[in-house]
Amino acid sequence: MNSEIEALARRQSGMIARRQLTARGMGWNAVDRHIAAGRWKARSPRVISTFTGELTVDQQRWLGVLHAGPRSLVGGLTAGARHGLVGWERSTVTVVVDDELAFEPVPGIRFFRSRRPFDLLASPRAGVPSCHLEPALLLWAAYDAPLRPAHGVLAAAVQQHLTTADRLLEWIQVLKPLRRAPAFREMMRDVEGGVRSGAERDVLRMCRRYGVPEPDLQTPRLDADGRRRWTDCEWRLPDGTSLVLEVDGSFHMEAGQWAADLRRSRRLTVPGRLIVRATAFEVRHEPQEVARDLFTLGLLAHAA
Repeated sequence: MNSEIEALARRQSGMIARRQLTARGMGWNAVDRHIAAGRWKARSPRVISTFTGELTVDQQRWLGVLHAGPRSLVGGLTAGARHGLVGWERSTVTVVVDDELAFEPVPGIRFFRSRRPFDLLASPRAGVPSCHLEPALLLWAAYDAPLRPAHGVLAAAVQQHLTTADRLLEWIQVLKPLRRAPAFREMMRDVEGGVRSGAERDVLRMCRRYGVPEPDLQTPRLDADGRRRWTDCEWRLPDGTSLVLEVDGSFHMEAGQWAADLRRSRRLTVPGRLIVRATAFEVRHEPQEVARDLFTLGLLAHAA
């Protein structure tokens, strides 16, 4: 392996496309000899690795873009993770291409076709070619995601300080026509007001629909052990009591997380602070029931 190929392999985490080797003077027969000798391994009809072990996350991303060709970028939640988004990781790598039928499928790689200019989408960040964070998430939210995750991922990106509502609004304009754009613009107003999750946005929608006073979101509190926690939604009742609504998402169904959340609620409960819980499903699909319970606990008098 000559020095130019060695340098290329280092830049691409040990992954090389056959076309790249051919351009550097190594024909397919020479490549196949390395594979037969057990030094290299074919990862797809178009991509080989200069090692034979399991692929890392980064190498799996390189496999996707090298297989798809020069006009490809990691996108969707894969690009989100590469830009630092936490909590939305997926095992399947998403690669944005301009023609999804131009090459063979690869296990673990999902190809997403976009006709938008790749020069517009491409991030200048070094390493595996990737979309900018904002168009990657907006395209995923518009065309791949169910409605709740679509809103949740955009709120999460702002919450994690990876982007801003203003930047997302700019990209919504750049990407037009974009499916769900009006709903995304509306959501950005909530995000600017402090909404950090899809569940919080559903709470605000419930408040506006049923006349519930809008709560303070993510209020910092010290628990019984002196650790700082944040309550999801909090109201001050006329008698001075704090009414706290904690919204459990679907991930709370895991037993260990559920037990930890119950412990958290106990330790946040002190005289003058009343904590109640609801599921994200209830807040979204049965908001009238949640609103009625909140009124019963004192918010009706507070609203008046």
